Amino acid sequence: MDNQSYVGMWVTKDGYIRHQLLPGGRHDEARGARKSAYQGSYTIQGNHIEYLDDTGFTADGDFRDGVLYHAGMILFREEKQ
Repeated sequence: MDNQSYVGMWVTKDGYIRHQLLPGGRHDEARGARKSAYQGSYTIQGNHIEYLDDTGFTADGDFRDGVLYHAGMILFREEKQ
């Protein structure tokens, strides 16, 4: 997959975490009813993603078999309706 193919909404199985990877290298994460709980930038190299939150917090993750493994969470691609 190329980097653009990762753009979109990634969601935990219970729907509590909603992580949107935006075009241009920005992300916006919602937690429960709290929209935009975390925002920042991201970069992708191969199947690895690095995050830099606007507060300075860093995290990373990996895409494997169409699933995003990020900071102990497992997120699935939300299908477009």
